[in-house]
Amino acid sequence: MVAINSEELGKRIAEVFTGSVVSADKEMLVVDSVHLFQVATYLKETPGLDFDYLTVVTAADYMEYFEMIYRMVSLKQNHSLILKTRLYSRDNPTVASLTPLWRAAYYQEREIFDLFGIKFEGHPDLRRLLLWEGFNGHPLRRDYL
Repeated sequence: MVAINSEELGKRIAEVFTGSVVSADKEMLVVDSVHLFQVATYLKETPGLDFDYLTVVTAADYMEYFEMIYRMVSLKQNHSLILKTRLYSRDNPTVASLTPLWRAAYYQEREIFDLFGIKFEGHPDLRRLLLWEGFNGHPLRRDYL
């Protein structure tokens, strides 16, 4: 599996979706969270890119923002990509669900919702996965006590 050149891909996506690319280097592409679903759809459906397999969805809390990290693969093209987006709200962090594009996101988004409190707009069944309903807080947040 070869990593796709994220810098070149970032330029291409910026031409299609103005203002969508925050940064791009050889290892990853960071997009504005408002454009995440559009960019992900483009990555999946564009011939030559064909990112048909989402392997990982995870999150990190940097206190200033939450970062969503997606690793996707094209089995057809034999390349991979790390896609990131940042959420700056601690009170109501929300991002588009990628479950409509890749079913593999279904449980991973529920886990992130449970442990970080990040909401996924458009998720078909967003509820706690590991902890019980009524559990107070989200234990993977840095400010969780």
